[in-house]
Amino acid sequence: MLIHRRLGLAVFLVTMEVSIVATALVPIADHLHAFDRTSWIVTSYLLTYTGFLIIFAKLSDMFGRKFVLIAALCLFTIFSGACAAAKTIEQLIILRAFQGVGGSGCYSVVVAIFFELVPPSKFAKITSLVSAIFALAFLIGPLLGGAITQLSSWKWVFLLNVPSGVLCIAILIFTLPNGFPNHNCSRERPRSESGFQKIRRLDLIGTLLLLTSSILLVTGLQQAGNPYRWDSPLIVTCLVLSALTWTSFFSWSRYATAQEQPEGREPVFPWRFVQSRVRIGMLISIFLTGMPFTVSVIQIPLRFQAVDALSPLQAGIRLLPYAILNPIGSILAPWIAKRFQTPPMYIMLLGASMQVVGAVLLSTTPTNRHVPSEYYAYEGIAGLGTGLNLACLIVMTPFAADKRDKAVAMSAMVQSRVLGGALGLAIVTSVFTGYVHRQLTNAAFPESEIRTILGSTRGFAGIDDRKAHIARTIFAKGHNVQMVIVAGFSGAQILAALLLWSKPQIIIPNK
Repeated sequence: MLIHRRLGLAVFLVTMEVSIVATALVPIADHLHAFDRTSWIVTSYLLTYTGFLIIFAKLSDMFGRKFVLIAALCLFTIFSGACAAAKTIEQLIILRAFQGVGGSGCYSVVVAIFFELVPPSKFAKITSLVSAIFALAFLIGPLLGGAITQLSSWKWVFLLNVPSGVLCIAILIFTLPNGFPNHNCSRERPRSESGFQKIRRLDLIGTLLLLTSSILLVTGLQQAGNPYRWDSPLIVTCLVLSALTWTSFFSWSRYATAQEQPEGREPVFPWRFVQSRVRIGMLISIFLTGMPFTVSVIQIPLRFQAVDALSPLQAGIRLLPYAILNPIGSILAPWIAKRFQTPPMYIMLLGASMQVVGAVLLSTTPTNRHVPSEYYAYEGIAGLGTGLNLACLIVMTPFAADKRDKAVAMSAMVQSRVLGGALGLAIVTSVFTGYVHRQLTNAAFPESEIRTILGSTRGFAGIDDRKAHIARTIFAKGHNVQMVIVAGFSGAQILAALLLWSKPQIIIPNK
């Protein structure tokens, strides 16, 4: 268990990078004058994080877990420090993307090591451990981010990773055996296999297509409405190219899987996943679950800061009902599935229904600066439902995948969740900024004031009290619209969960 704790610290750091930024977005936006582009700070990290998960898993198979993990940690640590040195929003977005590459490697390799440290009979416990680390990171992140930005500079949100990352690297150098997990036996692959031959086994084409299609889709959705019209050449070009690259990605995956050989190229997304209704249902379900999860963690604190003028720490505290009930759901779901031999599909239907109810209730929040106490109960309902579904899907994966695809299946599930979060955040951000811009225009705000308000929440201080009240009310209504969209994402999970129906149902062994 000692090695689990050391590796868990690495997963904790890279996972917390999403939530710790949630309560720091407003201070960052105010400092860099880019409130309308704050979601890119999260999205750029998520896009590269999801795009390199399977590549790092493959690299660690070829060059060893220890070498690849330490290289990924170095990348994450270096670019964490670089993010703190960013002077413009463009610099920060680019540096966050490189930080996400390192974070992707840390998560992918550590999860692979976790499952190699225990026999298959304990996979469910390892799944619960990973879920607990994931949930703890999202619980502590907003509070820590709020406290740091309130007591110091937002730069420490990123600088915090530098000493922690160096400590992780030092510990792993001396404690993780060289050649793990084959350190006690001869090499699995012939010594004659060169580095170039190993690289050839990587599905670089599939990775490039996945990353390109994701970036084009998210860019098109996030920029539509504000600053560009939906029918503008840039948006249309992004969406059309995204459709073409997605089609190319799935076509290539099918071809690469058909050509797959024991020592040949290993497809980044085996076509076998698409040929199984249950597996494709799991991928769609976790994709849709990632949407409300990421949107809620990012947008709820933003609402408290922009509309209610609360400090980052106060906003983080008000996210606690969601952040606490989510890990409780992650613990309850595997326990119920094992203890009562309940098919996970039924638990997921309950979780999706709870998310719909919670999001719909959150969308009815009054638009004044007083949030009723019921709001926190609604948060808890939505958080519990999300936790139930995320845990069910993770714990099902080893039992739904073929033996040869278990590692890739785990990475594919994480990829789908993170990509869903990035896409969901892009959609609600586009809708929000477009809605706010239209409503402020209808309220006779001059374009210069609209740009100031969308550029920084400090823009409220530069206008008279009457206009500031109108602007905050419009922001609050925009947040409610976002929650309606989240309810739609959650409702779609119900349909996706029905794809998991099979005879016999997948049951988690009670051992």
